[in-house]
Amino acid sequence: MKNSIKKSIRSILGAAESEAIVHEAQKQIIRQLDAPSRRLFLQRGLTLGGVAMLTGCDISDNASVEKALGKISGFNDRVQGWLFGSTRLAPVYAESMITRPFPFNAFYAEDDAPDVDGTTYRLKIAGLALDKREWSLPTLYKMAQVSQVTRHICVEGWSAIGKWGGVPFGDFLRLIGANLSAEYVSFKCADGYHTSIDMATALHPQTLLALTYDGQILPQKYGFPMKLRIPTKLGYKNPKHIETIEITNEYPGGYWEDQGYNWFGGS
Repeated sequence: MKNSIKKSIRSILGAAESEAIVHEAQKQIIRQLDAPSRRLFLQRGLTLGGVAMLTGCDISDNASVEKALGKISGFNDRVQGWLFGSTRLAPVYAESMITRPFPFNAFYAEDDAPDVDGTTYRLKIAGLALDKREWSLPTLYKMAQVSQVTRHICVEGWSAIGKWGGVPFGDFLRLIGANLSAEYVSFKCADGYHTSIDMATALHPQTLLALTYDGQILPQKYGFPMKLRIPTKLGYKNPKHIETIEITNEYPGGYWEDQGYNWFGGS
């Protein structure tokens, strides 16, 4: 692990060739990896000043800063990927702890949430999957489902606990013959949103193709007809109103990720 981190730091720093700087940066990151939680590691990530020191960039140069921050964000993605695993589960809660009402959250007002016709809705499958038939809601509702009470964590700083029900996403991917060695799964949504996740997250036992909320058909404001519920990710990685799922090896980006948000987005 330490050798991999050192190599990654060297590749990020580029012009910063001083062994002393590399060694100090390595020690800082190792200390973070020894911390008891991944979240603490992310919160204690390199500051803008640290980026300037490690890359030799001038923080008054916007292009230079953006480039440096992009490199650090990519490094964060790789570290989060190293730390992620199928046995690392998000906390689950008692139903008595559900936040009521569960807050609405999107890049638009609640009244602007898309009104999807459930009778004509069809979930489309694209990319590296053997079975690309379209899925109606009645067919999806007949599948074996589970429920979970987990915490939604928003990048804006708030959180809320909700109860989600649906099909384990890994089971669905296996059912459609998805290539489980592919790198990405991407989502296109009825509200114009799009995002993508890595395959390890897609197969995580808590990742859910959510069809219900609190025992009822998923309400419009929470993502009808379906959303992806990922309690191991920040809220912006949980797409709503999903229309198309694509399995791919081509990096798909995302609505917020293309604007500078961290792609891995772990909570």
